[in-house]
Amino acid sequence: MTETHAYLRIADQLREMIHSGDLTPGDRLPAHRALADEYEVSEILIRRAIDLLRTEGLVESRRGSGTFVRARPAVRRISMDRYRVDAGPQHEPATSFTADQGITWSQYRLDKAFRWVEATAHLADLFGVEPGVRVLERRFVFYSKGEPSQMSRSCLLAADVEGTPVADPKNEPWPGGNIGQLRTLGIVVDEIVEETAVRMPTPEEVAMLGIGTGVPVFAITRQMLAANRVVEVADPITIPGDRAVRVDRIRPMPE
Repeated sequence: MTETHAYLRIADQLREMIHSGDLTPGDRLPAHRALADEYEVSEILIRRAIDLLRTEGLVESRRGSGTFVRARPAVRRISMDRYRVDAGPQHEPATSFTADQGITWSQYRLDKAFRWVEATAHLADLFGVEPGVRVLERRFVFYSKGEPSQMSRSCLLAADVEGTPVADPKNEPWPGGNIGQLRTLGIVVDEIVEETAVRMPTPEEVAMLGIGTGVPVFAITRQMLAANRVVEVADPITIPGDRAVRVDRIRPMPE
């Protein structure tokens, strides 16, 4: 058996033990020397197998302590129905994010960075405006129970929000999210369009979301419309692929 096949076979067996529950979150893997003896291979091949599992986000190494099985995050179901929470009415503060995470407002945290920019050709095309139009760019990192779970770059037109409370980062997080914010300005979102791609994460996304470099992400481009006018663009919304499944519900109509 070639060295390539050997380390992949070892990684396959350890991965299966993790998925089956034979190795549970927090369990420490045997030392490299012990694994090398068990599989009758060199420690170099054991390191390659462990490195592969690390890129997949299945294990983590702790300096001076060894390699441990990572906790598996709860799987989040992403459905377009989630925006109904933002549309309200709300009896307690909530957003589409808190709803599909199943968390309370106190378990929700949002890191944010706001700045005014000129729309690039790509962003202008998504808005249906001319390049160079002034836009409020908001970069968010969403936390659920202290764990980073989602990133987004959400943009609003300055003509709609400049000089309003919506443009003040101190007001984030805002119950009802973008839909709630725009509603306070008399802008009623009546349509949402999303395109979802699956790709490998950027270095920034790996660092911010705490995922392995081999874990794919959902990259969602969203447009919110009011009376056929695009009033918000999120490009991208980034969600780790090992923590979410997309649910699309379709009700066929008779002809």
